Amino acid sequence: MLHQRTSRRLAIAAALLILPMTGPATAHAAQPTAAAAPPAGPARPATDPARPVTDVRPAAAPDISVAAVKAHLSQLQSIATANGGNRAHGRPGYLASVNYVKGRLDAAGFSTVVQSFTYGGATGYNLIADWPGGDAHDVLMVGAHLDSVAAGPGINDNGSGSAAILETALAVAQTGSAPGRHLRFAWWGAEEQGLRGSTYYVNNLSAAARAQITGYLNFDMVGSPNAGYFVYDGDNSDGTGAGPGPAGSAEIESVIEDYFAGIGVPTRGTDFDGRSDYGPFIARGIPAGGTFTGAEGTKTSAQATLWGGTAGARFDPCYHAACDTTSNINDTALNRNSDAIAYAVWTLAAGDGGTPGTQVWADGFETATGWTVNPAAADTATSGTWERGTPGAASSGVATQLTARTGTYDLVTGAAAGSSAGAGDVDGGITSVRSPAITLPSSGTLTLSFAYYLSHLNNASSADYLRVRVAGTTTATVLTVSGAATNRAASWAVASTDVSAFAGQSVRIIVDAADASTASLVEAAVDDVLITQS
Repeated sequence: MLHQRTSRRLAIAAALLILPMTGPATAHAAQPTAAAAPPAGPARPATDPARPVTDVRPAAAPDISVAAVKAHLSQLQSIATANGGNRAHGRPGYLASVNYVKGRLDAAGFSTVVQSFTYGGATGYNLIADWPGGDAHDVLMVGAHLDSVAAGPGINDNGSGSAAILETALAVAQTGSAPGRHLRFAWWGAEEQGLRGSTYYVNNLSAAARAQITGYLNFDMVGSPNAGYFVYDGDNSDGTGAGPGPAGSAEIESVIEDYFAGIGVPTRGTDFDGRSDYGPFIARGIPAGGTFTGAEGTKTSAQATLWGGTAGARFDPCYHAACDTTSNINDTALNRNSDAIAYAVWTLAAGDGGTPGTQVWADGFETATGWTVNPAAADTATSGTWERGTPGAASSGVATQLTARTGTYDLVTGAAAGSSAGAGDVDGGITSVRSPAITLPSSGTLTLSFAYYLSHLNNASSADYLRVRVAGTTTATVLTVSGAATNRAASWAVASTDVSAFAGQSVRIIVDAADASTASLVEAAVDDVLITQS
């Protein structure tokens, strides 16, 4: 978290910064065709501690594993240890942190972009990760700064927020969520230098792209050892400081308060004082909210009575210090805040589509479920035909075949290619595979998502391709990836498309791969097929 004196200077300057960028593109659906201590303020309502407490997460909101969040913190600690003891802007430990987070998100199927900027003579980086699907004109962003100060590894400030939103993002992928709103996660650079990364991002968006962001959640220091439970005061119910956030901020505050009330933990407000990365968002009128467990401020006796801990001691005794290590984390606070993040994301991301993604049908290929190779008896491929297999990694200058995205098995064109690039690739024409019949519900928004890759060498052409279709009373092509005379490395991606036009029908998914060029190397795979209803 930014030092308080610096934040005041930034608050004065925030409204003066205006520049122009484009936002990330989003997928589209194919259409069917025939065939300081924060202000104390009044305590928020809480459940009676003597009453039984029930978990108020929506049915679809997962329980975020604190062990998994702490595993990310251990990785960030190791990165700092290997890079001079910190993960600060312009230092190698920061870029290594970006690469770690990016690697986890890429493997999970997010579309990631690393945005570079310059500050203080050093290059900084923002990491932006978009989950496919959702309304591109109604974007919910979730962010945390990833950098530390130079004095230490920054595990609470702000490894804690970064790790918690990372595990939440991974949960989005693992559950196959299909929210009504488009979800975008962000890890900001150079926050400790004055919110430089988030400010650069917001100010370089085009007006149209900025207007698409309809809410921003910020999580900065969510595991302080002597923790408080603070929620950004979107409605100015505390009546102190900067006043309310932009319209919509009160609703964000209410959602987060609901979670804590449901687990019997009272909350207090914290002012939008410009000390963290919500600053440039609220300066542009974007509603914001989030949680905070305290920094260098001192816990009062009243707060110690409310939450436990030590009165007269700092919320974080290692704030901006070398001792901000993995030993500087309150597991209970980290666990509660991680679950609060998931609750807020699942609740707010639902948008007009209801709760994110009730699973209708899924196949990760770990067991045989009845996919049929060459279902029309018309395939022409002579090798590398589709199979449910356990592929090994192979390469020929670039990666040509990957191991399964999750688990051990996937659908792959010739798993034997793992022994030698090209040993079992598609040759001779088309190979196809068809799913078992899937009965779709007759109502709601139906979303098909799946992971895939197509790889080829520069002896390929546009006649080579990977294609995915949905067949019911009509047939829709939902993905086509064409070859080209260039090296294309295998890399898992995730496609998501609206298949509501097939509501109430029995459908099958058909996957085709073609090597229609002479002597070209073509490989393809599909994994983690999911249909959800929202």
